Amino acid sequence: LLQGENVLLSGGKATGKNILADNLAWLFHRPVYTVSFHVNTDSSTLIGTDTFTGGEVRLRRGPVALAAQYGGFCILDEINMAKNRRLIDVPGYECIPIHPAARFIATMNYGYAGTRELNEALVSRFTVIRMPTLEEAQLCELLRANVPEASDENIKRCTGLFLDLNAKAVNGEISTNSVDMRGMIAALHLMTDGMAPKDAIAVSITNKCFDEYEYALVRDVALTRFA
Repeated sequence: LLQGENVLLSGGKATGKNILADNLAWLFHRPVYTVSFHVNTDSSTLIGTDTFTGGEVRLRRGPVALAAQYGGFCILDEINMAKNRRLIDVPGYECIPIHPAARFIATMNYGYAGTRELNEALVSRFTVIRMPTLEEAQLCELLRANVPEASDENIKRCTGLFLDLNAKAVNGEISTNSVDMRGMIAALHLMTDGMAPKDAIAVSITNKCFDEYEYALVRDVALTRFA
């Protein structure tokens, strides 16, 4: 980043990619502009779109344009969820010079169902950092740090469930909706407030699957840990 490079953070769920990106922006004292990629992400989402203001049509700038203008850090979250495009149509507005402090930090969960290979031209514009996968003991430590009042048993069961669901997501059996560390933290908070563990897991993890087939799979996996 000091040498003007952009960064691509590659790794699995709960490896701290977004936290690292936010912390880097904080360390450099730069504003943050975030865009979460999906299959319908287009140039208007990234650069901007027409808006009617003050009796005339103007460009309402998107996160990429704002980062370029103000020298911010633009976080391109889950960049490999977007379709690969060779061209981006830019509306006919004035040229936006890129501020020398502007940087782009992309994140990607590699190897999950629904993600795509990044094309060579795009990857060449980044330096790539492979985020290490957290092991069971590290995941337990992460949960304990966020919910120190939780019991060791519930922390261990939540960690095991997270790893079980992540393995199924990597194998393409389920989506990544239920592979949710924030959901595990929320479930532990509910457990410490007196909610039954299986109910806490249901509202924080299982119910995030809206496809009935996937819901049944995740529910069955959860019941092996929280009967």
